[in-house]
Amino acid sequence: MTKTTPASANARSGVGSGASSRTRIDSLYDLATGDEDARVCKDIPAASCKDQPRNFFAYLGANLLTKVADELCSAKLILPWLLGALGAPAVLIGLLVPIREAGVLLPQLAVAAYVRRMPLRAPVWIWGALLSAVTLALMALAAGTLDGAAAGWSIVALLVVFSLSRGLCSVSAKDVLGKTVSKARRGNLMGLSAGIAGAVTLALGLLLQFLGNAAQGVAVFVLLLGAAGLLFALSALVFRQIREQPGATEGGGNALDTALASIGLLRTDAAFRRFVLVRVALLSVALAPPFYVLLLQQGSDGALAGLGLLIIASGLASSLSAPVWGRLSDRSSRLVMVLAAAGSGGLGVLTWAMARWDGALLSSPAVFAVLFLLLNVAHAGVRLGRKVYLVDMATSDTRAAMVAVSNTVIGIAMLLGGLVGILADLYDAAFVILVLGLGSLVAAAYAARLKQVSG
Repeated sequence: MTKTTPASANARSGVGSGASSRTRIDSLYDLATGDEDARVCKDIPAASCKDQPRNFFAYLGANLLTKVADELCSAKLILPWLLGALGAPAVLIGLLVPIREAGVLLPQLAVAAYVRRMPLRAPVWIWGALLSAVTLALMALAAGTLDGAAAGWSIVALLVVFSLSRGLCSVSAKDVLGKTVSKARRGNLMGLSAGIAGAVTLALGLLLQFLGNAAQGVAVFVLLLGAAGLLFALSALVFRQIREQPGATEGGGNALDTALASIGLLRTDAAFRRFVLVRVALLSVALAPPFYVLLLQQGSDGALAGLGLLIIASGLASSLSAPVWGRLSDRSSRLVMVLAAAGSGGLGVLTWAMARWDGALLSSPAVFAVLFLLLNVAHAGVRLGRKVYLVDMATSDTRAAMVAVSNTVIGIAMLLGGLVGILADLYDAAFVILVLGLGSLVAAAYAARLKQVSG
């Protein structure tokens, strides 16, 4: 007579550890999505429905890790401070943000053609994350062993590779999201990841603020870059847990031919063309933060505590606003773009007026922290709203091409938009903030004319 063990009984009854794990994941998924329609599968393959809770949390975890890592190696905050500490030429500091953004966006039109050859696109994201990890490790090594121009040029060169690696992630991420997580769940997912990442970033800013002058050395930046590389490596392991169904491979031919055909979407798809024009106008929001930083630097001594203040404002903005933006974008991502752009525009006009009529107000750290926080709230809304809008607007067959085309156009526009810095030399930072604020108001008005695609 065969003795029945608890394990064998569980196996026959389907109540083993796997079933318990699935039950826990389902329960967490129900809690995260927060309504009675938690099993919605509106526009993903039927085979992906049963894996949606697992995929939701795998994507959430990987996205969270990369968001924190991006903050630890930010080209807007961390790398400029690092190059200054290393004594690198000032001209290299001016190249950081354009390289970081354009390096991600510009090559994607050609890369997307290769991605579409693959029935499974998640491996592209994983390779991009691993390459990012290696690049950041080398960047940390350069920061710890070199100084002056040698360190500056090495870090800028590695930043080019890092940006291209992040481009691999960018061009595949939205396609994987569109295949594994249903419409009306994506904004919530990205909002949760951004909110949690913002809280972690807030903790980092508080740490730097408390350390103050004790954290002036280059060693702290080496640690930040090393930690960012480790987080990218971990994100690759988490993303590997996503169960992706094979997708269409049409359009995966010659990269140049496919790229040219993809550009044709701007001519043949009016809705997509309007979205791209709105996204170009929304660059007014993305280009504003460095000029707010410039206003702060005019009244500070450049101590690391000042960097901590900016990180605190940025992290607090994300942790407070991203979950709200995410849920609202599942209802109307168009409305999110309108509200965020209008908020940024109004803030720009207000900041210019404060600088003109009572510049002493902007010398107050508390006042400036509030302004920078509100700006980052608006920026978070623009970023999340336009991402959700594009994923919801596209189909599984057009999503990769639309992402690549829009990102390539934005990469070119960003390089050209960087010329707005000339106005800072001719006038001042406050005038640039006014110009970008007015541009944001125009972007809000144009975004209101987009068709509704969410919900």
